[in-house]
Formats: sequence, C-alpha cells, structure tokens
Amino acid sequence: MKLCRAVVVWICLLAAVLFGGTAAAVAQQPPRDVLVVATSADPQTVDPGWEMDNHAWMVFYYAYDRLMAYKGGTTGVEPQLAESYSVSPDGTVWTFKLRPGVKFADGTPLDAEAVRFTFERLKAIGAGPSEVFPTLDRVEAVDPLTVRFILTRPFGPFLSTLAHPGASIVNPRAVQARATQEDPWAKRYLAENTAGSGPFVLREWRKGERLVLEANPAYWGPKPALSRVLIRIVPESNTQRLLLERGEVDIAESLTPDQIAQIESQPGVRIERHPSFFVQYVYINNRKIADPRMRQALAYAVDYAGIIATVERGLAVQMRGPIPKGMTGHDPAAFQYTHDPQRARTLLQQAGYDGRELRLLFADRFPWWPALAQYLQANFSAAGVRVKLEQYAWATLRQKYQEGDFDLALGIWTPDFADPYMFMNFWFDSSNWGLAGNRAFYSNPKVDELVRHAAASTDQAERLRLYAEAQRTVIEESPYLYLYQKTLQIPMRARVKGYVFNPMLVDMYNFPGISKD
Repeated sequence: MKLCRAVVVWICLLAAVLFGGTAAAVAQQPPRDVLVVATSADPQTVDPGWEMDNHAWMVFYYAYDRLMAYKGGTTGVEPQLAESYSVSPDGTVWTFKLRPGVKFADGTPLDAEAVRFTFERLKAIGAGPSEVFPTLDRVEAVDPLTVRFILTRPFGPFLSTLAHPGASIVNPRAVQARATQEDPWAKRYLAENTAGSGPFVLREWRKGERLVLEANPAYWGPKPALSRVLIRIVPESNTQRLLLERGEVDIAESLTPDQIAQIESQPGVRIERHPSFFVQYVYINNRKIADPRMRQALAYAVDYAGIIATVERGLAVQMRGPIPKGMTGHDPAAFQYTHDPQRARTLLQQAGYDGRELRLLFADRFPWWPALAQYLQANFSAAGVRVKLEQYAWATLRQKYQEGDFDLALGIWTPDFADPYMFMNFWFDSSNWGLAGNRAFYSNPKVDELVRHAAASTDQAERLRLYAEAQRTVIEESPYLYLYQKTLQIPMRARVKGYVFNPMLVDMYNFPGISKD
C-alpha cells in the first residue's frame, strides 16, 4: 500500500508527541552524518589567496590541504602534503618531498607545479595572506614530487607559516580554466568556490541562507564521518539559541555570555571553554611616557583580577608577559604585575609625575571596551593618575594608532601563525612602529637585536633563549600593559563528538574529526 506524504508526516508527528519530544524538533533535527553550524553572516569570500578572516577560514580550511598542518589541539606543526623536508645550512632554501598520489577534488594530480603556482598566485594578488611570508622570494618545482622554497633571508617561523590558511594549495587547472585577461588569477571564481584536495568541497552557497560542504570522494586521507556540513546564516543570536536548544543546529557561534549561562544546564547542551590567543592589552605611547617607572606605575595600578571578574565575567586569564599561555615561548615563571596602588604611587613620585591628564583612547569596535576603559580610568585615578577617556570610530582610532596620537589606547592582538615572532617581533621591533605592530613606539636596541636574531635563526632552542631574554626586558620596562587573554566559549549539542579546539584555528571546527551520536 502506498502512503501519501501527508499521511507519513502525520504519523511521524504523532509518534514524536507520543514519545515525549516536540514534533518540530524531531522533524528538523539533522541526521547523524550531517553537522549543522549556525553563524551570523556570510563570509566575504572563500579565496585562500585573499581572505584573512577566521569566519571565512571556517568554510574553506578543510576544502584544501597545506604542506604542514597543526598537530591536534597544539601549536606544533607536522607534515600534511609534505612527506619530508630539509633546509640548507644558511636557512634560506627549504626543500619538500610531496606525498604521492594526492589529487584535487576534480581528479587533477597535486604536484610540485601546483605548489609553485599557488605561491605565485599568492604573491601576485598581494593581499593579506601574502604578508605571512615576508621573506619568500620564489618557489621552484624541481620534479613532480619535489618543491623548493627560496627565502631572501632565514626566517625561523617558516614551517609554521605553511600551516596558515593562506598556504592552501589550489588547483592550477581550475584557476586557469576560469582566468580572463581582467582576472588572470580567477579571483571571482575562487571567491565563491573551492578548488582544493581537502576532505570537503564547497557544493552550494546561497548567500544570506546557507553554505554546504560535502565530503570529497577523492580525498586521499581517512574518510570523514560526516557526509555534509551545513553552515546556516542566522544573524540573530536569540534565534541561534532557540535552534541549538531544539537540536536543529549542532554548534551555535554567536551566543552572548548571558545566553550561554542560561542554556548551560539544559540536557543535550555542552559548552566548551578554552583559553585563546586573543589578547587584550593597552598601548602606552613610549614617546610621550618615556620613563619606565611611570609605565611600571600604570602596570601596578591595574586591578587585573577585578577586570577579569567584572568586564570579562571570569572568562579570561591574566597575561604573564607578552607571549600568551599555550604559545611556544610562553614563560610560566615570568614576572607578573599585581594590583598595588601604593607601589604605583611611589613609582609615580620617583618618575616625577606632574599630574598631567592622560588620554586613554578606545573605539566602538568591541562591546567590552567602554566598560574596560572606565574600569582602567578608575584604577589609574585611585593611584593618582588623571585619565580622560576618548571614544572614536574604529577607522579613526587606527589612524591615531599609526600617528601615535594617544597617551594610552586599548588594543587587541591575535597571531597569524603559531610562533612567538607574532608577539615579540611585531610588538617590540622598533622598525614596526605604528600599525605595523609596535603600537607603543617602543625602542630598545638590545631588544631589537634579540628579536631579530631570533627571527632569523632556525635553531629552535636558540630562538626560545633569545625570546626569553627579550621578554625579561620588555616586562621590566613595561612598554605595554599586558592585561589578559580571553577564554572562548563554544556552545554545542552534547551529541557532537571528536571536537578538538586549536587556539590557532579559532571559529574553525575540525570537521574531518567530528562525528555525532
């Protein structure tokens, strides 16, 4: 007997009610082999040669492979497309042997020419991802399975940069087939499509509605448990919360801390919490506040525990120097400033502070910044420092960062690749004043020498020793206020298994390793 669709649906709904679930929830829960992620907006593009946004990386990261990959939840890297590698004695030539038998999703073999083409395209486009490879001169395809990278000078973090999303190997055949005179690198095509060899392929993108990743049947590695990943565009956090509670999405990205607290105890919901490399600090303009004792006084004036408890609701960890916990080079024994207003007042007196009012700048970029600025203003006032708060549009504040038009300014930082270089060289090298990274306009020739030597060395033990020595100096001289690193919360259904948090892959879920009960 043939049942009409309406009758089948009715029977299902009745069964759902009888067995205690809500009809709507049962009817719309995704199957076990489909992961549904709710996110707030579409990515701008999915082109690995153009994008520098974690939101976009979530979509395309597992549609591509790279020569190196992060090891599980760590910042260490291991070969992915590479089988082995070697480096010349002077550190400027890296040679990789490629894994044989790898094919792109359309069946095209992935070879050394594809690697060479990828980096030629990256450099030609010249967007943000190309800046991750500051010393890359050129790439040569030696033979089908051997590729050589030639650097203009040694670069210690080089292997780590090859795990960056910008190092995703693209299919030259797919690019060349869509290239035109006006668009020789097929940016328009790769903005909305993937052309990689990874475990998933972007099959559909309905803007404002959803993106669909499907398992790549030609993938060379272990077959993922998920057949599809559905990324739903759900702008409202209240709607995301409702969908998560009903089991219609497995991961909800954009819930507020209040919403997370309200759903945490609900059956079937799990909250993952992990310390991130998203750090919050304060730039002290060293050209205007040149006496280290004045900067140390500001550091002792801050109530770190109070800020974390009040502004961040306990979801942060006080920094111990510039390199965050979890990053290679972090020193767990490094000196850490504490809240000591009396010590601050003594240092202010020794520095000859004349009572002038300092300008603390922030922007409307992050919702917690107004509260943080007010908290710091109160801390400084209690130590005897008058501070005026000035709020600007984000673009205006960035211009003031560049020009050094501030006494104090709020700032955040996240690393592009997993290496202390991202913190030590960008923040303290005097050649990086302004938006380039050294936003405190700090200058110490000895620190310059240490961090530059560390950047150029390929001896990891030596690099860590140099960075440790530099850290001791920049903590003592306090060119910045090292406040805290934020703790991330990821709400998901308890049935999601195999999720691994990697601090270098924030907002990016390890789709190939995830399964569902």
